[in-house]
Amino acid sequence: MADAASLHAPQPDGATGVLVLADGTVIWGKGFGATGHSVGEVCFNTAMTGYQEVMTDPSYAAQIVTFTFPHIGNVGTNDEDIESLVEGAVGCVVREDVTPPSSFRAERTFADWMVDNGKIGLSGIDTRALTRRIRLSGAPNAVIAHDPDGNFDIPALLQQARDWPGLEGLDLAKVVSRTAQQEWRGGAWTLGQGYAAEDDDSRPHVVALDFGAKDNIFRNLVEAGARVTVLPGQSSLDDVLGLNPAGVFLSNGPGDPAATGVYAVPVIQALLERDMPIFGICLGHQMLGLAAGATTSKMHQGHRGANHPVKRLEDGVVEITSMNHGFAVDNASLPDTVEETHVSLFDGSNCGIAIKGKKAFGVQYHPEASPGPMDSFYLFQKFVGSLG
Repeated sequence: MADAASLHAPQPDGATGVLVLADGTVIWGKGFGATGHSVGEVCFNTAMTGYQEVMTDPSYAAQIVTFTFPHIGNVGTNDEDIESLVEGAVGCVVREDVTPPSSFRAERTFADWMVDNGKIGLSGIDTRALTRRIRLSGAPNAVIAHDPDGNFDIPALLQQARDWPGLEGLDLAKVVSRTAQQEWRGGAWTLGQGYAAEDDDSRPHVVALDFGAKDNIFRNLVEAGARVTVLPGQSSLDDVLGLNPAGVFLSNGPGDPAATGVYAVPVIQALLERDMPIFGICLGHQMLGLAAGATTSKMHQGHRGANHPVKRLEDGVVEITSMNHGFAVDNASLPDTVEETHVSLFDGSNCGIAIKGKKAFGVQYHPEASPGPMDSFYLFQKFVGSLG
């Protein structure tokens, strides 16, 4: 890991990949996956499993994921663990070289999968040092590049990193959202059986607004007893109400909630006025907060991993949760009409709200936990159970 004394570090022999930070730091390594270059914000994820789910989570759009667990790629990839076919992370940084997979479920190597999906990888990096840098200085903008011949125009890559505006003020939900209505089919996955089929149209109908959703969210709604119709995130109030939903789900997604909220918040506010049951997670939670009168802000480093402790304030129970967010609802901005229901035990940031007098609540984490623990599945049951 380069430091301030090694800006524009000379290229070592055999280096076929590079990460160029906007401050001029150049980090050399071994490239894998797709060739070329991509720009994004560098973040870190502490999960020990689920790298394929992480890389295909649309909440990681325009981000380069530093994996703190050293052995990324050791179980290969398969078509069942893809969370979305739209854009997820643009690249990743790992410690060890990607090895042949050791799993009976593997269909391809991680490196081959990265090629097929146009994502750039960089191995041989001191990920601990890079993670400490992010913790101390915040998530930097950067360009990740891979060329098997080792030919890189570092000044041009540096300029691209500096010119990129970053995630603040950026509406990425419109980039990763579905573009057409979809009747969702399929429940939870089990080994040897795949994803459960569920065609019971008598179930309570949930309209899910897709701001960059993971597919496993919809499977969990089905598992909890709902029938799900997915709409694009830019859908109008008439689009939603025209489907006569019993409740509305607000999905996760990337980017700045204030930017996406320009078109989404008025719809959410109109749904609240009609006493529509609402459940939001991640970006959906943040926009529910905005609709209720709170504010959001960009975090210093964000929360990304599968072991984040969250305290449920009503009874003091601690949930171990899966998180992926770089923005948060500001605790101090919550109006009297909003109850804070969950807080992070890492930094005290808001992790849950409920709108008083309404069947509307949200959590900052990913209760579907793909990857991650299953502590929070009860939230899907709570939401679907409130629909009657």
